[in-house]
Amino acid sequence: MEVLGVSVSPLTSTPSNPRNYQHYSNHRFGKTHFFNPSSLKHKPLHQIQFKSSCKGIIKAQAVDEDYELKQVKDMAAARKRWEALVREEKVKMLTPKEAGYAIQLSGKTLLDVRPSTEHEKAWVKGSTWIPIFDVDTQFDAGTLSRKVTSYMMGGWWSGVPTLSYDKQFVSKVMEKFPKDTDLIVACQKGLRSLAACEQLYNAGYTNVFWIQGGLEAAEEEDLEREGPQPLKLAGIGGVSEFLGWTDQQRAQAAKEGWGYKLMFSARLVGVVIAADALFIGVQQLAHYLQDIRAN
Repeated sequence: MEVLGVSVSPLTSTPSNPRNYQHYSNHRFGKTHFFNPSSLKHKPLHQIQFKSSCKGIIKAQAVDEDYELKQVKDMAAARKRWEALVREEKVKMLTPKEAGYAIQLSGKTLLDVRPSTEHEKAWVKGSTWIPIFDVDTQFDAGTLSRKVTSYMMGGWWSGVPTLSYDKQFVSKVMEKFPKDTDLIVACQKGLRSLAACEQLYNAGYTNVFWIQGGLEAAEEEDLEREGPQPLKLAGIGGVSEFLGWTDQQRAQAAKEGWGYKLMFSARLVGVVIAADALFIGVQQLAHYLQDIRAN
C-alpha cells in the first residue's frame, strides 16, 4: 500500500491552521507526512509513564503510535472518498488498454503524476508529466535525518526515496489544461493518481479519468511507451531490483526466459563472492593488527 502524506492532505480535510502541523517521516514507506503535535496535549498522564532520563524516547514512541493510528484512519477515510468518486462516476475508471484506445482514437491527454525516479525509467509517449509527489531535494537537518532513517528502514532494499508533496500541483495542471479537458490520470500503482483525481475534481475538472492499477498494470501493447525500461518495472529499485527479487521482475523473467534469469543469478553470485572477500579481508586485517600489538 502506498501511503500518502501532504500538507493539504488528500487523505484528510484541510487543517484549520497549517502552521500547527509539522513534518513527520514514515520511514517504513519513505514518505513525508504531517501530524498535529497538539493532539498529544490531552493524553492522560497514566498512559505515558516514564523516567526523566527516558522522556525523549517515550515521547517519540507516543507520537509514533498516535500517528500510525491516525494514518490508518486517514487512509480508510480516503479510500471511502475515492471509491465514492469512482462509484458515482465523478471520476471515470479505465483499464490500461482502454486508456490506450482513448489516447489513440480520441486524443485524450494522459497526465503522469509519478515522481521523477519512476518517470525517467519509462513514460507514455505524448503524456504530460506533472508529479503530485517528487523526490525531496532539501538538505536541511530534518530532511537529512528523515532520508537517512528511511534508507536504513528499508529504502536500501526497495529503492523508495523520500518524497514530498507539491503544493502547486493543481495550479500547475491549471496552467496547462482548461477545466473542460479530458484528463487521464496515471501513477505507477494507481493510488497516488486517485489522490490527484480527487484534487482535480475538487478544483473543477469534470472530465477526469483514472487508470485502474496504474501503469504497472499495463501490458506493452496497451500503451505506446518511451524510455529504457518497461512500464511495469519503473516503480522498482534498490538492492531488490539489482538482484531481480521483485514480483515484477519474476513475471518478466517468466516471459524473457533463462537468459534474463541467468543475469540476476550472476549478480547474486557476485554479491556472495564480494561479501566473502570482504569478510576474509576483515579477518586478515584483524590478525595483522593483533600481530602489531603483540610485537
